[in-house]
Parts: sequence; C-alpha cells; structure tokens
Amino acid sequence: MRIVKNNENIIILKGDTEKANYKTQSIVEYSNNPFIESLPDIFSEDDVIDRFSVTPRIEEEDKNREANLRYHIIKRAKNFVQPLPVHFKVERRLSTLIRRGYLARNPIDKSYLQRIRILNEIRDEGVYDNALIEGRMSNIRSTADSMAIIGISGIGKTTAIERLLLMYPQIIKHEEYKDENFSRTQVVWLKVDCPYDGSLSTLCKSFFKAIDDLLGTRYLEKFGYANRVTSTMMLHMTSLASIYGIGVLVIDEIQHLLNAKNDMEEMLNFFVTLSNTVGIPTVLIGTSKAQKIFKGNFRQARRAASEGAVMWDRMCKESDKWNFFLETLWDFQCLKENMALTDPIRNAFYDECQGITAVAVNLFILAQERALSEEKEKITVEILRDTAKEDLHMIQPMIKALRNNNMVEVMKYEDISINLDDISVNYKRDIELVGRLEDVFKERKNTIELKRRNIVENLVMDLSSIGIFDKLNNTEIKKIAEKIAGKLPVDEDYNLIKTMTIKSAMELNEKKKIDKNIKESKEDKKQNDGLLALYEIATKNKEHPYEVLKRKGHIKNPVDEFLMAK
Repeated sequence: MRIVKNNENIIILKGDTEKANYKTQSIVEYSNNPFIESLPDIFSEDDVIDRFSVTPRIEEEDKNREANLRYHIIKRAKNFVQPLPVHFKVERRLSTLIRRGYLARNPIDKSYLQRIRILNEIRDEGVYDNALIEGRMSNIRSTADSMAIIGISGIGKTTAIERLLLMYPQIIKHEEYKDENFSRTQVVWLKVDCPYDGSLSTLCKSFFKAIDDLLGTRYLEKFGYANRVTSTMMLHMTSLASIYGIGVLVIDEIQHLLNAKNDMEEMLNFFVTLSNTVGIPTVLIGTSKAQKIFKGNFRQARRAASEGAVMWDRMCKESDKWNFFLETLWDFQCLKENMALTDPIRNAFYDECQGITAVAVNLFILAQERALSEEKEKITVEILRDTAKEDLHMIQPMIKALRNNNMVEVMKYEDISINLDDISVNYKRDIELVGRLEDVFKERKNTIELKRRNIVENLVMDLSSIGIFDKLNNTEIKKIAEKIAGKLPVDEDYNLIKTMTIKSAMELNEKKKIDKNIKESKEDKKQNDGLLALYEIATKNKEHPYEVLKRKGHIKNPVDEFLMAK
C-alpha cells in the first residue's frame, strides 16, 4: 500500500501565479464576482488552437546533420500536441465548469462565508458524514457540476486536460476589489492522481501535499500524519478546498478505485458531496476500466458525472481527424530522404497503431531511429512493420485485438476497450472543425509569432527534462525562454537558443541558491545575536543574566525611569 509521507515528493502539475486583474464580463451573471472576473476571458477556438498546440521545430539543415545528433533531434516529435475536435469539446465543458462553479461561491457574498463557517463547525466536531453536510448546507445552493473523461490508454486524455488547465493561471492573488480591501488566495485548478490502491486516506494526503507544494503551507504535516482518521482528513480537505476557492478539482486515474476494498463507494460519495453540496466542480479521468465504476450499482457514480462523460475513443482510419493528425505528424521527419505519405505507408502505419495517438508518435520516432541505424534514411513500409514487431512487441497482443475487432480478446485488455454505444459525437461538426483546423494550421504555420511560441514551448520541455534546475519552476524557466527567444530571430539555430537559455537558467538557479544561503546565514546570525546568546554570555562569564541584559540596553534602569516619571 502506497502511503504519502510528510517528506515524500509528489509530482503535481504546476501552473502560473498571477496578481488579480479584473475584467468586464460579457455574460451578466459572471459580473461582480472577483473569482470569475480575475479569470482569462472565455477562450475562442482560435485561442485554443494558439495555446494548445505544440509544434516541434525540425529545420531542413537538421536533416543533413550527423546521425548521432539526429537521434536526439528526432525525439522532438515527443512534444507534438495538436488540437482535435474532442479537445474543443472538453475545453468548453471545463470553461463552463469553472465559471458556473463560482456563481454560488462569490467571495463577496455572505453565503460564501456562511459556507466556510459551516464547514469549519463540522470540522471542529470531527465527524465527516455526507448526509450531515448535505443537511447543514441544504439552504445554501451549489452551482457546481462534475464531468468524467473516459478513454483508452495512450489516447491523450491526461495530456489534453493538462494543456487545457495550463491555459488558466493556477493561483491568483487578490489584494483589492473595487477599492475595497480584498485579501484572498484563489486556486483556480488542482490536479491529483487517484492512489493506486484507491485509498481515500492517501488521496487526502496527496491533496494536502499538493497544496503545500503550491502555497508553501504545511497541511500534510498538520492534518495528514499516519494515525489521522480518514474522515477527519476529508473534513480538512473539504474545508481547504472552500477556503482557497478551488475552481475545479481534477482526479486522474480513477480506474484505481477498482483496487479499493471498501473505499470505492465512499470516495464516489465524497466527490459527489464536493460538487453537489460544497460547490467544488470535479473532473474524473480514467481508462476504459473506469466504465465499471459508472455502470455498477452505485447510485452516486452517475451523480459523480452530472455533466455526463466524454467517451474518448481511438481515431478511425477513414476519419478526417486521423488523416489530419498523421499528415501533421509526418512533417517532423528528420531523415535525409523525405518519404511521401503514400497509401501503403498510411495503411501500414494505421495497422500498427490503430489510431492511438501515443502509439502513433512512438512508432513514428522509433521507425526513424531504425532507419538511421540501418543507414536507409527513409521511412518505408518494411521499417514500420519491423519497428512495430520488435520495438513495440509488448503491446502487440492489444493492437492485434483491436485490428481484428475481436471483442472477446479486446475485453482482456480493458485499458484499450471502449463501449462504442456510449459515444455520441456530432460527426458533421467534427468534419467542419477539422477542415477549419487544417486551414488555420496552413495559414499560421510560418508566422513569426507561432514559431516563437513553439520555440519557447520546446525550450521549457527540454530544460525541465534536464533536471538540474532545482531552484526554478516551469514558470521561471518559461520567462527565461521567452526573454532569450524574443531577442533572437525565429530562424536562429535552435541549439544556439537552447544553449543560451540553459546558461541563463543556470545563472538564475545559482543566484537563487546563493540568496537562500545568505538568507539562512542572516537568520542564523540573528538568532546568535538574540537574547539566548546574551544568556549564554552571562553564564560563561558567571554573571547574572539581568546585568548583561541591562548593559546591552534590553532592560531600562528602574531608578532613571522613576525619576523621569511625572
């Protein structure tokens, strides 16, 4: 059983921290609510395309470099992220979830303070009960909804939701609203993984640790120690989620609930209470195994996805989405002979990845590496087949089951199965959107702004993966990358830009270390100069501490004070 310890480093998704900048709202019910007004404007489809996309840079000269260098350049395709119709669907729902969830949690409304007061009272009583909370808050409305995203492994659910969350600042600092003092810390979104054992206790501890990492607090130490009762931790988690105005809580890997012995229904009830009663919107993400949770006899499971489930299936071979994805990916070849995307290659490629995006990207990269090692300098059908057979042999049974549409075999691999009857997609809308995406990509592919943004994205990913900047977060690395990339032409050699960025990052990282050491040294000196140090001097010199304190000016002369008194 995995236990979150006080000193354990949980990897969490971190976004930007901003000072509140209040905006005029186009929708009337969103006005006069600082939590909503401080959010970015509602994103248009163009905004999503701009912010969501990550396009690796493969220059023509890269294709003529030495093979040992191109092994590294080929890996840039790992960063490839392309918007598809399903991403727009999820973005719209996420945008609505966050804003509507804040309607009934307006921090300048008395009901907001009333909600927190009730939660604090229940927390002090120390008994967590869903019915009790619902009863105590029956007169306080909730506008929060919940959503589930269910899809096969490797299809891009986690990547998509993380990219969409990062379009929003994660933490917003409020100081003044409409000329009134308004000191608040707003956490717009928080993403944690469901524990592998499905334990509610471990989930609470992960939540505390995530808040601690973001805000520098010590809630895990305070509320999550080993012998803490789970129900008490749930109360503290619920209270903190309200205090910090969490806009949406995203729980990934919910299929792990199936590993829970007793906690599955309790955790589902907890999620329902968070959204329906406490007012915190939730997004549950899981593989196709998670369908068992939502199709069981648990009444709460259906309520845990009040906005319904986005069923995320693999792309069909004949679909415009797949063709658009493959054609865009194919541009990132780094071999001397740029192989055209012929029908035999299209057929072989789909045959070996079955429309699963993660498999497609890995197959594309590994096929190029094989071509380099065999000195063939082009992707062929034979290389694709050999790569899939040898380098991706671990997933061949799953791919074969999908290829043959053998449902008996497919059900053995629940992570890749999905119930097609549950998928309701507006295909006409998808086709129109794919066509528009193609036009936009062609139009913007060579624009300076897009190139520069892609350079920054790639720099952040490359520098973060190095793992040597222990004092810098992704936001700080991004600012350095933007500064360096903004000074240089977009056609400048990427490796030169990367070298300059690494140098600047190393300098800032070292400066932060020095600053920290200086601060700690000052604190130590301050402690050494304090009253305790004077006491030690008195003891050493066999004097009474009173005399030393008086001599150092910490105690006034009582006679002088008496004579000065009027």
